[in-house]
Amino acid sequence: MNEHERIVVGVDIGTTKICAVVASADEHERINILGIGMAESEGLNRGVVVNIDKTVEAVKKAVNEAERAAGVETRSVVVGIAGDHIQSFQSRGVITVSGRDGEITAADVRRLLEDTRHVAMPADREILHVLPQEFIVDGQDGVADPIGMSGVRLEANVHIITGLVSAAKNVYRCIEKAGYEVADIVLEPLASSHAVLHPDEKEIGVVLVDIGGGTTDIAVFEDKTIRHTAVVAIAGTKVTDDLRKGLGILHDQAERLKQQFGLALVDLVEEDPEITIPGIGGRPDKSIGQSTLAQIIQPRLEEIMEIVGIEIKRSGYGRHLSAGVVLTGGGALIPGTAELASEVLGLEARIGLPLGLAGGLVEEVSNPKYSTAVGLVLHGLRQGTSGASLLAEEVAASAGDGHAGSADDLVNRIAGRMRSWFDEL
Repeated sequence: MNEHERIVVGVDIGTTKICAVVASADEHERINILGIGMAESEGLNRGVVVNIDKTVEAVKKAVNEAERAAGVETRSVVVGIAGDHIQSFQSRGVITVSGRDGEITAADVRRLLEDTRHVAMPADREILHVLPQEFIVDGQDGVADPIGMSGVRLEANVHIITGLVSAAKNVYRCIEKAGYEVADIVLEPLASSHAVLHPDEKEIGVVLVDIGGGTTDIAVFEDKTIRHTAVVAIAGTKVTDDLRKGLGILHDQAERLKQQFGLALVDLVEEDPEITIPGIGGRPDKSIGQSTLAQIIQPRLEEIMEIVGIEIKRSGYGRHLSAGVVLTGGGALIPGTAELASEVLGLEARIGLPLGLAGGLVEEVSNPKYSTAVGLVLHGLRQGTSGASLLAEEVAASAGDGHAGSADDLVNRIAGRMRSWFDEL
């Protein structure tokens, strides 16, 4: 491995699985997947950590497995955050350009983005990402990158993504207790978008729907920029629960049936094969048709798509989505999901797999369920392209202590900064 290679580890802490991916980028920015690790996750509910110890064990197992495959050891990881506590809104900031010659510098842009953070926030929430939508130089709008331009007044419209402090702190704690540092904390739909969306799709308008175990993540892109984000707490686990209750079987049996025989549309069932389910507690086996499974799965997936439709409407970009819908995440593996999405939303739909990888375990990760983890490493390798994460800066500052107290210091610092914002307002 030459010294030009940068290595990043991404950890997708999901409701049903924890997935770690180790990747490197060489001097030509070619990205190689070096290792993947997977562990079952029991310590989360609807995308939020509810049991620290179980999550820590699973994180250790997944990262160790990925490290062994890659033959590297890691200290810090890029981690994803989801959950229906995530909210996003638009904001605006304005500064005057500091240089005498009126040339806009990177420092001015940083100062402007810092200014847009000064919004009234409840004490229990904090900003995860500030994503610039467009810059305005002396009243001239539609500027994508103002650095190097001349002007006096610089404004920006930004998309601010916020989450619960406690949820972010618990993710941070799990990684720290597993023995790693957090290099960055990234919104999961933002990460998935790096892995599965083509730049052209982002330009002409696309909606990314990541159907995970506990949450469905939605991100709307248009004109190369993220325009709307939402996280909904209905996803693959709910489909499994419906099968469990509807057929009176165990959760593991329901999950296996969904993966082996599940279909998203009743119309796709052709011969309706009989499926035998072992009886519970000495009862006789029962058999059901595949169409029965589809009749239970279809309404739940339809509900998810209807919620996606509501979020598209809320974003105001419904008429701009020429590239339609890209579905990813483990929930998109049920055959017929793309056809169902297309039917419900009236947009063309495709299943999104991680793209743009040069070598290594490319075939192993070309599966929708790895989209978020691959996206996290891509985010880490292209650092700084999509709005630095507030928490990451705080974590970097507190990495010096590296003890259990640093998570508390982190929250105290965030709370302190928020109090200073309220004083300014």
